[in-house]
Amino acid sequence: MLNIVLFEPEIPANTGTIGRTCVLTNSSLHLIGPMGFSLDDRMVRRSGMGYWHEIDLHVYENYQDFLDRNPNADLWMFTKRTERFYHEVKYRDNDYLMFGKESTGIAPNVLESRPERCLRIPMLEREGLSPKTTPGPVGDPTDPDAVSLNLSNACNIVMFEALRQLGFPGMLG
Repeated sequence: MLNIVLFEPEIPANTGTIGRTCVLTNSSLHLIGPMGFSLDDRMVRRSGMGYWHEIDLHVYENYQDFLDRNPNADLWMFTKRTERFYHEVKYRDNDYLMFGKESTGIAPNVLESRPERCLRIPMLEREGLSPKTTPGPVGDPTDPDAVSLNLSNACNIVMFEALRQLGFPGMLG
């Protein structure tokens, strides 16, 4: 089983969509606060479809709470500000795959605490906009100068690579 960790998620629809994917891949969903919405938000449940009640859900007050409750978590952190690619590592059963909040990603101090565990998804540079050096949209998630993938898409890319490496356990082909 994989563990998907969302660090301070801000958009309820992304969290709901990721939750739905977790149910359909037998993965756990871990949410680190503070969050930009309530779990009672109708958009969380709507995007999670009829699956939300089936999620193996774990909620944490903050990152330290997550660490305290998961002291042996084998954590991979995904950021656009690193060199190593997500497909260059060997995933194992029970790995924790952490993705950052939509506006700013995982906090720099968290990334800096374990740089060897930071991975990225390759993306194109467009007209001088670099995924590695250009900040994401701060107030407008529909920014035409977007330099990162949608959170739920990024999560699915990595999750299915990890599942592929694990032989898609328990999943129908």
